Amino acid sequence: MKIDQHDAEIIKQLRINSRISLKELSECVSLSAPSVRERMKQLESFGVIRNYTVNVDFEALGKPVQCIVEATLLNRNYDAFQEMIKKQANVEFCYRIAGRACYMLKLHFSSFKHAEAWINRMSTWATTVTHFIFSEVHMDNSRIIHEE
Repeated sequence: MKIDQHDAEIIKQLRINSRISLKELSECVSLSAPSVRERMKQLESFGVIRNYTVNVDFEALGKPVQCIVEATLLNRNYDAFQEMIKKQANVEFCYRIAGRACYMLKLHFSSFKHAEAWINRMSTWATTVTHFIFSEVHMDNSRIIHEE
């Protein structure tokens, strides 16, 4: 699918606020509401827009400790590891990756003590390298759509 500047702006606005009203979105992209609705349907049908999400403030939920964990499996049992990770309530995402590690995970904890306990439990599955998150750099990812 070829993405033009209007489609790129629709995607950008939806990434900022996926609950934006059609009227507000049409004003942001300078198109009529029916035109925006049709473009959104097309973006959805081609799989460019897969779903609409919520950005959760985990600190407000009482989970202020965030980290990225690189996990290198000890037994190469990828399927069992993935099934175990799916059951972990504090895992925001888990990617199978190439490189020194097998997986990259983002986790949320209420305390460093809980993070340490989780990492200790993982030692039966994998060696880990943990990177605690201090802050987030907010990116304007709209450039990704058009730039190579």
